[in-house]
Amino acid sequence: MKKETRKITTPADKKDSGDQDCKSRTAKRKASPEKKTPIKRRRVAEQAGPSTSSDVVKGVKRKVVQDEEGTTKKAKKAKLLDHMSGDKEQASSLLDSGKDLNNKQVCAKNGKRKPRETTESHPRKKKRNVDQDKKSVADQKREFQARYVEEHQLGEGGCGAVFAGYRIEDRFPVAIKHIPKNKVYCKVADESGKKLSVEVAIMVKLAGEAEGSVGISAPVSLLEWFDLGKELILVLERPVPAVDLQKYKAENGRTLTEDKAKVILKQLVDAVKELEDKHIFHRDIKGQNILIETGSDVPRVRIIDFGLSCFVKQRSLYRIFYGTPLHIPPEWYIRSCYRCGPTTVWQMGVVLYEALHARYFSTARFLTKKLSIKKRLSTECRNFLDACLAIVPEKRPTLEELQLHPWLR
Repeated sequence: MKKETRKITTPADKKDSGDQDCKSRTAKRKASPEKKTPIKRRRVAEQAGPSTSSDVVKGVKRKVVQDEEGTTKKAKKAKLLDHMSGDKEQASSLLDSGKDLNNKQVCAKNGKRKPRETTESHPRKKKRNVDQDKKSVADQKREFQARYVEEHQLGEGGCGAVFAGYRIEDRFPVAIKHIPKNKVYCKVADESGKKLSVEVAIMVKLAGEAEGSVGISAPVSLLEWFDLGKELILVLERPVPAVDLQKYKAENGRTLTEDKAKVILKQLVDAVKELEDKHIFHRDIKGQNILIETGSDVPRVRIIDFGLSCFVKQRSLYRIFYGTPLHIPPEWYIRSCYRCGPTTVWQMGVVLYEALHARYFSTARFLTKKLSIKKRLSTECRNFLDACLAIVPEKRPTLEELQLHPWLR
């Protein structure tokens, strides 16, 4: 596998459409000899200077190893995340959707998602950002505690912990996600230049575009968020009753029938296609991040956990993997890079495979022929799986083509 470190910028990397951080470092090197333009050099350092933090995501679900010199060969295969300083895709959100974020007021006062006064001038928006910055942590904490009651823990991952709770006003069930600031691996800059969690930015964007759709859209809705200094608190819609796909599968005898799997996959493909149309790459679609609402005869799919997601351009190429190590697409092993569309299609295959088989999927085991597709599945279902799990990404169908696949019709 081609060795790469975050300290080296190749000509190909400079052309990477999603590599603004890398471009910024190149710009800084060029600007450093220029003594006549100290202001310009300082601006580059302030806006795009890479983080020097050496933190990595820890935990079973998002186990990653930082890409540094001296990494052993064994660790190199699991080299997934060099957060912030080497992320070649996260900064692309400014190029790709800066207008959307500005219009939805990512840094809205009090951390709310609703203000959409798009007719207001930019100075007014900046004033709101300043007001939010001045609001003390104690004030925001009191505000959160006055509105919500936090109950038992629902789960914990590499980016934070989630608790059940409810809104005091109407006892509306919510999920309360606590994200330590040192675990916010992906950030974008808002209109004032302040770094903001990509998860917050994406959830605000989705909430703004789907106003009044709480309980209707596939992604769970962000109701409100708070910045408490050392941590962020996201208050999210909590579907009830609902379980994640892994538990749903266990409750149905460890595997799903083709008919049940088809109902879920059809909704899932439609949901991720809608995200793709909004230039959002979830990057970690898997059973644990798919909720199945069980309150009706037809199970309903909801998508959760956008902690590793990013905004994406159509031809963005990524060289640092964010997500679940077991589900890495083959091209990352073979070419040390991957793209949004083919990777998401690969993940559709992984989800379907695990739904129909009583075992976990592993890319490494699949590539070495240690995992096989059940022969008793229908021809169309096997064809769907074969297409999604094609080793060569160019041979995989697009999400739009998947929507038209005979197995889903």
